[in-house]
Amino acid sequence: MKQVSFRNDILPLKNELYRLALRITLNPAEAEDVVQETLIKVWNRRESWAEIDSLEAFCLTICRNLALDKMKRMDNQAQALDDTHDPPASDRSANPEERAVQRDRIELVRRLIAQLPEKQRSCMQLRDIEGKSYKDIAQVLSISEEQVKVNIFRARQTIRQRFIKTENYGL
Repeated sequence: MKQVSFRNDILPLKNELYRLALRITLNPAEAEDVVQETLIKVWNRRESWAEIDSLEAFCLTICRNLALDKMKRMDNQAQALDDTHDPPASDRSANPEERAVQRDRIELVRRLIAQLPEKQRSCMQLRDIEGKSYKDIAQVLSISEEQVKVNIFRARQTIRQRFIKTENYGL
C-alpha cells in the first residue's frame, strides 16, 4: 500500500490543473475556482487515494468535469483567453519590429486555439502544452486513444489553415 501525501503528490499538480481549467473556461477567475473545487474534491476522497492507479489522471479528470459543469451552468461561450504574459524574446528577434510581429503571431495562435471546440482544445492542451501521452489524455477525457489522435490532428490542421489564411489575407 503506497503512502500518498496531499502536499507532496497532489498540491504540485495545481498549476497543471489550472492550465487545463483555463483552456476549458477561458476565464482565469473561473479556472482558479475550478482548481480549488478540484482540490477539495480530491481531499474529500483521501481514503481511496491508495487504490487509485494514477492520481494525476484522477485529478485532471475531476478538474475537467468540474470545468465543463461550470461552463454548462454559466453558458459561457466565446470569451477570449486573457493571458497577460509576454512571449520570451528570442535572440533572433533582436529588433522591436520583429518582436512585435512575433507577439502578434503568438496572440493569433492563442485566439485560434480559444476558438477550437472544447474536446480539440483539451486534447491539444494536454498533448502539446502539458506533454501528456495519448493514453493519459484518453483516460482523462474518457475517450479512446484513436479519438485523442484524431482530435489533435484536427485541432492542429484547423489552426494551421486559419493561421495561414490570416497571415496571407489579414483579419
